[in-house]
Amino acid sequence: MKKTETIKTGANYTAVNVGKLHEIIEHELPMGPDFVLKGKVFAGQAVGATGSELSFQTLVPGQDSGFLHTHKTHEELYIILKGEGQYQVDGDIFPVSEGTIIRVAPDGKRALKNTGSENLTMLCIQYKANAFTETDSPMTDGTILQDKLNW
Repeated sequence: MKKTETIKTGANYTAVNVGKLHEIIEHELPMGPDFVLKGKVFAGQAVGATGSELSFQTLVPGQDSGFLHTHKTHEELYIILKGEGQYQVDGDIFPVSEGTIIRVAPDGKRALKNTGSENLTMLCIQYKANAFTETDSPMTDGTILQDKLNW
């Protein structure tokens, strides 16, 4: 079983490595006493994220996520990094492939299936819905510093 490796920590950061994309399939996530989800790893808590959670998941050809699910307060962004498949939200089914991004509101009934001939790997970013307002633009929240880069 693959493990998340902590690379470095500091006062304002934590860096981890979950492995190469083709190694995501080696992770295992215990989901209960009799159920282990293979090919899924959460990384948000590992890096100490305070406003989101993120996970990687790899589905082998023909595999689906195993169940529909919703959330109480969390919106999700699904980013397909490799492969192709179908995504289902509220009964709507549509094709997805590398580069597809899907936003799903908390109440959306969602699932993913690999319909391709190669592994499908995705990144899911989960965060509290409606947390950002118009004033939370990344263009206005960030500050460009004049400090010298020290490569």
